[in-house]
Amino acid sequence: MLRVIRYSAFALLAMVAGLWAYAWVARAPGQGVGEAFAQRLAGVFGQQMPVPGAGGGGLQLPGGISIGGAFSLTRQDGVAVTERDYAGRWLLVYFGFTYCPDVCPTELGRIADVLDAMGPGGDRVTPMLITIDPERDTPAALADYVSRFHPRMQGLTGTTEQIAQVARRYRVFYSRVQRPDMSAYLMDHSSFIYLVGPDGLVRLLFRPDTAVEEMARAINVQLRANTAS
Repeated sequence: MLRVIRYSAFALLAMVAGLWAYAWVARAPGQGVGEAFAQRLAGVFGQQMPVPGAGGGGLQLPGGISIGGAFSLTRQDGVAVTERDYAGRWLLVYFGFTYCPDVCPTELGRIADVLDAMGPGGDRVTPMLITIDPERDTPAALADYVSRFHPRMQGLTGTTEQIAQVARRYRVFYSRVQRPDMSAYLMDHSSFIYLVGPDGLVRLLFRPDTAVEEMARAINVQLRANTAS
């Protein structure tokens, strides 16, 4: 039995190595080896693989998992909006709050830099902050805050229940933190940047440490793939 397991493992490794070598040789001009390998692997198993982010810049969602979808919130200008108002548009979404001392302004600044680095493609993407602190983040507060990062950045808020609902759909963790040495509370929260496609679902997740250039390349790949299809 042990010998059979070893032979099976060697055969699987040989198959993967062969597919990788074939992907290297047969890839299209300008196509990454990882993307070509995913396509060859999909052909073997008869599945359609999603377009990966170029240069490993984004986390691809496993098959069968969907993040994003419906929401009902209020924009920084006081207008009520839902996911239908953004249908057909690409979004770069971050969940944070205006009183955040460090990571939120860093990530919102990163989003602005990514849009600039994308060139013309950046005009097709709407940057967005969804607050996880609706108690303090009124539309007026968001209007002042998001304007500091990018002229097209939108800020969305809502009731406590509305924010909880959209956070669940995007699988965002957040929790109020009040320490004895603090006069005001903070919000502990997960810190991903979400690339949302024209269908309202997340296409890629970006970690906080992802380089601006990698994000820009990955998003442009997604935009080109969507145009080609």
